[in-house]
Formats: sequence, structure tokens, C-alpha cells
Amino acid sequence: MRVKKGYATRRGKIAVEDAAAYVRDLAQRLEARGRLGATRSFIQHGDVSVYDHVLAVAKTSICMARVLSRVGIAVDVHALVRGALLHDYFLYDWHDSDPSHRLHGFKHPFFALERAEEDFDLTPIERNIIARHMFPLVPIPPACREAWIVCLADKACALGETIGGRVGGKCRMRGRGKRA
Repeated sequence: MRVKKGYATRRGKIAVEDAAAYVRDLAQRLEARGRLGATRSFIQHGDVSVYDHVLAVAKTSICMARVLSRVGIAVDVHALVRGALLHDYFLYDWHDSDPSHRLHGFKHPFFALERAEEDFDLTPIERNIIARHMFPLVPIPPACREAWIVCLADKACALGETIGGRVGGKCRMRGRGKRA
């Protein structure tokens, strides 16, 4: 991949010309080697598939990493993106009435980690991202900056996916009918 922009990482520099292309390339590799493609058929929030959700979280995470790199905070971008793409790798439709899907918000990070470990060799950073992305719902906080980034990016994306279609992009003051 030809590169122009660089990200500070713990391993030196990783350069990425286009964050979206980098995410897509890594997603394609994970799809070819594992079951990431199966996530296309599961809905995550609203009408957004798990696949589209994890792509959005990965792209948002890269944006956050860019900001941090500008102030000298190093991030392992490769682990960040892999962890973001696998953070919801639980591989089931949590909307089904199956009793094993009860308390999905609390349990799915551990199911996702288990499935990801079945299909891929994970780094400790990637494991931490997957297992801790639901903090504070899962009460153990992330242990590395990459996991914190994905945790925050996941919440931002989930909020947009959940209320984006309901709000319609307009912010109105309650009861006044005027734009805020």
C-alpha cells in the first residue's frame, strides 16, 4: 500500500494514505481467514449490521488515534484496527429470543473474544480491546490506550446508529419548534 500520512505507533511509524482503505483491506483479510463476513447478516443497532458497525468503529478509532498522534501519544494502529474490527465478533443475532442471548450487553465481549481466539492469533492489545470495550457496563476498565479508544469510538458509533435515524439530523429545542 502506498503511503503518505504517518501515525505514531509503539513499533515506530505505520503510514496510511487512506484510513478507510486501510480498514477495508484489514477487514477483507479477516473475512478471508475467519468468519467476519458472517457479521453482515446480524443487525447491531437500528438497521446497521454488525459488519458496518465494526467498520465504523475502526474508522472512528483511527480518527481518534490521529488526534492523539498530533500530541505525541503513540498508538499501535494495526492492533487498534484489528481489535475494533473484532470487538463484536460474537457471531449471533442478539435480537433472537434465545435465552443464551439474555444480558447480551454484559456477556458479548467474552463471546466475541472466544470466537476471535478460535479464528485468529490475537495480541494482548487486541484481547484487551475485545474484552473491555463495554466498560463501564462490564466493570473492568480497559488496560491500554487502544482499548480506551475503541471503547469510546464504539459508544459514539452506537449512539449515532441508534438515534441517527430517529432524529433525522435535525436538532430542535423541545417545545419551541426552533432549530438549536
